[in-house]
Amino acid sequence: MVRPGRAMVGSGRVIKTLRLALLAAIVATSQASAGEPGLLRRFLLPDWQDPEDLPPRFRNHCSYDVTQGRYYCSDHCGVDYQFYYCSPRSFGCCHVGVGYCGWDGLLRCRP
Repeated sequence: MVRPGRAMVGSGRVIKTLRLALLAAIVATSQASAGEPGLLRRFLLPDWQDPEDLPPRFRNHCSYDVTQGRYYCSDHCGVDYQFYYCSPRSFGCCHVGVGYCGWDGLLRCRP
């Protein structure tokens, strides 16, 4: 026989876990400094970064890609290259549309 209140002990842990997960998500999205995309936004479209996703100092040499129908910035990378920003320690150039930020926060270019 289950006594009233005993069944709620396990669900209290679930609620605490959910609250902690929500708090972690809020912190992760708000940790970006001015001009940087939030952590979750970096992973929603990992293969494309719009100019407004880049810190202001990297928003130069921007163009419109007709095949993708989006704007991108090259930041002195050269023709047919896109500048990607994953973190203050990991950023650089890949061919247009093939760069992405890995789960470890490092820039990768698909072959």
